[in-house]
Amino acid sequence: MAEGYMLLTGASRGIGHATVKLFQSRGWRIFSVSRQSSEECAWPAARESHIQADLADLSQVEELIAEVRKRLPEGKLHALVNNAGISPKGPDGSRLGVANSDASTWTRVMNVNLISTALLARGLRPELEAAQGSIVNVTSIAGSRVHPFAGVAYAASKAGLATLTRELAHEFGPLGIRSNAIAPGEIATSILSPGTDELVAAEVPMRRLGTPTEVAETIYFLCSQASSYINGSEIHINGGQHT
Repeated sequence: MAEGYMLLTGASRGIGHATVKLFQSRGWRIFSVSRQSSEECAWPAARESHIQADLADLSQVEELIAEVRKRLPEGKLHALVNNAGISPKGPDGSRLGVANSDASTWTRVMNVNLISTALLARGLRPELEAAQGSIVNVTSIAGSRVHPFAGVAYAASKAGLATLTRELAHEFGPLGIRSNAIAPGEIATSILSPGTDELVAAEVPMRRLGTPTEVAETIYFLCSQASSYINGSEIHINGGQHT
């Protein structure tokens, strides 16, 4: 029998991919969600566990919830990890500020990074309650400080996600569902912006990038009994960059 069942969004690379590998190695069964088809996913059994959905289109969320519910053998979801996130860039990868972010940019970012997260938690609440499960939301250092690479819509969505985490902890805590967040800083993934090395050298006391596995280990901790009285917290994973 599986150690537990987890739904993870944004699973195709970076932190999501590392989280899938770590949980699988410890006996969990993963349902992964991404915009790409399963043929583009790079881990074993991707076709069996993958659910294709575009979270920018909120009309797809109910179908996603129904599909997850159908695949859960005992109606229990032990972990919901909301890792999906988009951060649109301007020409040549430039940062999108308020003046350069139109309505469609705001809508797309908020749908993926924030609103779909709330709808998934709402829709899968019965399954999470049945398992006394955990919700882990992936926020960002950009949610609490102006970041040189993250655009305004992304930053605002991540600040909102931190607030949503507290609201979920308050509302779902009495049901036995814990809700926490992790806020990564500069992590070594394929989507690093030019200039990150200089930023790390100037602002990160540990003078290195974090690794996706270090982030995945924290997610695992928050989904395990080792964190059984942690609820409504946001853990910063940034080598001291926020100090």
